[in-house]
Amino acid sequence: MEVQLTPDQSARLTRLAQFARLAQGRAAESLDPEAIDKLLDYDEWFLREVDHGIAEADRGDFVEHDDVRKMNEDRYPA
Repeated sequence: MEVQLTPDQSARLTRLAQFARLAQGRAAESLDPEAIDKLLDYDEWFLREVDHGIAEADRGDFVEHDDVRKMNEDRYPA
């Protein structure tokens, strides 16, 4: 499989590879499969969470607006 990167993506990957090589003793070539694994893991997690949320909504499991406001106020006091 061939992946086309934008110049920005290529530069970012090069910087990351340089850091990884210096900090962790890893080869730059190991970053491509790792990046793909992370993307796939994230997308799979996201889709599971969406399915979970839809199932909750279908069951009528909602958080009331006032409860959300209270949670936000408790977490981020003014």
